[in-house]
Amino acid sequence: MKHPVLTSVANSLTSRRGARLWLLGALAIILAVFGLLSSMPAAERSTSTLVDGSDSAKVEKLLEEIPDSGKESALLVAGHPDQHTLDTNDLKSLESISEKLSTELPLEISKPLLSEDGQLSLLTASWDSSGTDGDRQLVTDLREQISVGNNTGFLIEVSGAPAFGLDLSATFAGADFTLLAVTVGIVAVLLILTYRSPILWLIPLIVVALADRSASLIANALSQPLDLHFDSGVLSVLVFGAGTNYALLLISRYRDELQQHSDHRAALASAWRNSFEAIVSSNLTVVLALATLALAVMEDTRGLGIACAAGLLIAAAFNLFLLTPLMALCGRKVFWPLVPRPDQVVAKRSLWGKAAAAVIKRPIVNLSALVLILVVLASALGATNVGLRQTEQFRSATESTSATERIAEHFPIGETAPITVLAKPGTGEAVTETAENVPGVERANLLPALPHSALERVMVIGSSESGSPESFELIESLRSELKQVPGAEPLVGGTIAEAYDAHQSHLRDFAVIAPLIVAVCLVMLWVVTGKFRTALVLSLTNLLSAAAAVGLGSLIGSMLFDTAALDVQVPLLAFVFLVALGVDYTIFLTQRVKQESKQMPLDAAIVNATSRTGAVITSAGVVLAGVFAALSSLPLMVLGQLGLIVGLGVLLDTFVVRTLLLPALFILLGRAKSPVFGYRGPRITPENSSTVELIESKTHA
Repeated sequence: MKHPVLTSVANSLTSRRGARLWLLGALAIILAVFGLLSSMPAAERSTSTLVDGSDSAKVEKLLEEIPDSGKESALLVAGHPDQHTLDTNDLKSLESISEKLSTELPLEISKPLLSEDGQLSLLTASWDSSGTDGDRQLVTDLREQISVGNNTGFLIEVSGAPAFGLDLSATFAGADFTLLAVTVGIVAVLLILTYRSPILWLIPLIVVALADRSASLIANALSQPLDLHFDSGVLSVLVFGAGTNYALLLISRYRDELQQHSDHRAALASAWRNSFEAIVSSNLTVVLALATLALAVMEDTRGLGIACAAGLLIAAAFNLFLLTPLMALCGRKVFWPLVPRPDQVVAKRSLWGKAAAAVIKRPIVNLSALVLILVVLASALGATNVGLRQTEQFRSATESTSATERIAEHFPIGETAPITVLAKPGTGEAVTETAENVPGVERANLLPALPHSALERVMVIGSSESGSPESFELIESLRSELKQVPGAEPLVGGTIAEAYDAHQSHLRDFAVIAPLIVAVCLVMLWVVTGKFRTALVLSLTNLLSAAAAVGLGSLIGSMLFDTAALDVQVPLLAFVFLVALGVDYTIFLTQRVKQESKQMPLDAAIVNATSRTGAVITSAGVVLAGVFAALSSLPLMVLGQLGLIVGLGVLLDTFVVRTLLLPALFILLGRAKSPVFGYRGPRITPENSSTVELIESKTHA
């Protein structure tokens, strides 16, 4: 007996008494987790984009020396809706409004600053900061007071960092519930279509829902001691998607075994044993790939990787040790009305088997054509830009983005995000003069030095929006030019510099982590196949498929979302999900081909394995694509782009790579001198490639 431990566990999980004990034990653990962790505060996205050790973070720290550094501010953008010039009476009305706001709210408002064309006015509202939540509440109160008290015909909008933060948090108000509802709805519909049973779909859905809730509670518990910040919506999508995939794989194998066994418990035990390696291998691949995100510099990326890795371990455990005893207690009739029985062998190939058989007849031509299609799609990456402007972060208009766009039409856009330069004492004038001559700088003003360190402080106003390529070029130029000032040792900070440092850190994370993810997938495929050559070819195929998905997604996204670039977070997150999750389906199919090839020639094994796994891989792919598409229901651009790219990539994997490309690849690998897998078995050659027809009567629909 090859796996006595697995056999013992499988028999225990499926026996009459063992199934009840496993189920009671699992429910006891779930109740304990729910009871102990339900009161834990939910983890949130990071409220800061500062990168530890960056120039912008150092500037932010040093600015705490200023007596009024505890103040926060927002911009009031005022003008006529029809953009008529503001006259003296209008300015007096604005001053009256600002005085009223200052008496009703704990803030100070500056005098109106008129644009050169006289069509727009800026007022700065400042107050003593009381933390992120307090500042956002004050902005909310400010907007309400403006809405109630403004009867002058002005259009007054509030912008600035606290306003952007408020609008960002508002986009997620109720979003987790909406996302969860959409995700559950998609999974339920697809499970019903897959099983065509009024009962069966409920069981995996309940198990995955319990896994999702448990994963969220445990992730929240981990977030406190590990200081993790992440998007809980992405965690739920991943747990639902991957968890449903594992359930589909196990139940599909169970249905196959029911056509071979009269005892449903023996069939389930056999299905569990035969599915265990594929589920564990694919799960560990994704978990280890996600764990590499712990090396990320950016807080949200690091937190998401750790939380999702824990969540997927929980999803796999729930399917292996909770779903199995549940299915054992339900019995064969849970598949009603299409109850599988030993006498229901179908004598024709499935659609997927026919496709595989057609592909392997001319593998070189078909493989070349498929690879060419993927290369063409991947070539779109050459025209893909990375990095969104601040006003492009939202898919729908917000007050802060609208106000920022109005400012850009009438003022130097840099007014909304001044750059702060700190330099050694005595170099302030030289730094100011040098900064004024840097392309993209509107003006530079020397401000009072810091009180304790005596560092010189220069405020620089640029002509580009935060997050734009022009703003990044400005920061690079400033840092480069100011370093030439003797003895200055400048530090360039401020909102634009923060965005630049965060952008560079995201690119750094991709450069460091992406190769590690590829290495993880390569090693896991090597373990599954037992042959490094096969694992390397499969890894390269998976990498090409991921590149094609990002290229295709960026093209469609530019039209669907009306943006010319991807958010800087998207490449790494899309890469880890596409590569790691894409390997899932490769492992599912490879594991089945490996099992079948021990009993028949390779070409017959390929057709048989593709035929038997085609339905489950297709169902799993559609489910996973569907749940990631649910991210598009959220109004944040990064999640919309991520959902679109990963959803398209999963469909590309499902219908092109696993169904067509891999069968052709396996048959060509089988014609080489060394075996495809790590054992000696029947080897396919051009002379004996007709054995496919021999197994047609054994292949199930």
